[in-house]
Amino acid sequence: MNPYLDKLQPYPFERLRALNAAITPNPAFGHISLGLGEPRHEAPTLIKEVLARSMSGLSHYPATAGTPELREAIVAWLHKRYGLSIASAQVLPVNGSREALFSLAQTVVDGSQPGATVVCPNPFYQIYEGAALLAGAQTAFANSDPARNFCVNWDEIDAGTWQRTQLVYACSPGNPTGAVMPLSEWQTLFELSDRYGFVIASDECYSEIYFREEAPLSGLEAAAKLGRTDFRNLIALTSLSKRSNVPGMRSGFVAGDAALIKKFLLYRTYHGSAMNPMVQAASAAAWNDEAHVIENRQRYRTKFAAVTPMLAEVLDVALPDAAFYLWAGVPGGDDVGYAQQLLAQYNVQVLPGSLLARESGGLNPGAGRVRLALVADEAECLEAAQRIVSFTRSFSSAAQ
Repeated sequence: MNPYLDKLQPYPFERLRALNAAITPNPAFGHISLGLGEPRHEAPTLIKEVLARSMSGLSHYPATAGTPELREAIVAWLHKRYGLSIASAQVLPVNGSREALFSLAQTVVDGSQPGATVVCPNPFYQIYEGAALLAGAQTAFANSDPARNFCVNWDEIDAGTWQRTQLVYACSPGNPTGAVMPLSEWQTLFELSDRYGFVIASDECYSEIYFREEAPLSGLEAAAKLGRTDFRNLIALTSLSKRSNVPGMRSGFVAGDAALIKKFLLYRTYHGSAMNPMVQAASAAAWNDEAHVIENRQRYRTKFAAVTPMLAEVLDVALPDAAFYLWAGVPGGDDVGYAQQLLAQYNVQVLPGSLLARESGGLNPGAGRVRLALVADEAECLEAAQRIVSFTRSFSSAAQ
């Protein structure tokens, strides 16, 4: 048995189920979940139609590198979205960003090296930690800083740790904070990569859901702006799950350093990671269409515009840069207790922030906050917000 499996921690939702096992929610309210970050808008018709027309592809083994049509669609999207000139050999379709985030670590990390380390933002998407541990590495965490719009404080990692670091996960827009990394932060990370030689995996799966006029900066775009047009030691990962509301399709791509992509393709060929031919055809259609993305983004903007001011009356919360989460500070600072009582009294589930982070530098940067995923329709999100306001007012009063 792989001994590294014993190092894995329960997923946040498993921990939440255990914490809530003894709770019986108030039956006067129907259940509303803001806990799981699963898109719930309808999948676009154009994607479903292409899937239905492409069933003949099931008669063939798919190529791990993807069809020329899919790679061309990805290259065209990168040019249209970020103004990048990137070759077909620098992109690779993957079965969703989650699968690629995990397998990339297995490709680039040499766990036989003493002290091999993977650096993660904190709070973080738990796949980062699991991928690092199963690659034989240890983890180090750089906390997000509320005073800097929840940007990650990479300065928390000391030189000795950087020297052992082989892979850094960056997440922009961030999960759960929604923060977008500015160019200056990318420059810091690139300079560290040049000095210590580690690979950067830029998780960008929320890049198309944003609330500012300026679209989020990609790691690839930042590299190009800084003259790093070879994208050395950089791999960006993105997905159709959030952009196009098709999490069940398991479709995304990676792009960047051609040498890394070549090794990653080799790994995936042996790992059996070729994308379903039907999904490849539908993915090409999705990357070639922006109308459904604009419509989807507007739906989120409408929800957030309605919900955020309501919650800001009782919680420490503001409109994020991007993504579909609100990262809210709760009265009293007990995120687990707050979430449990909200479920018990008003049957609304949220995710305690402390479950999304690890203690680092003497603190858990998720403590005292909850993550609210506004993925349901507007009416359900507004109903949840009204219940949260009512609960929090009574919760705050009881705490005084």
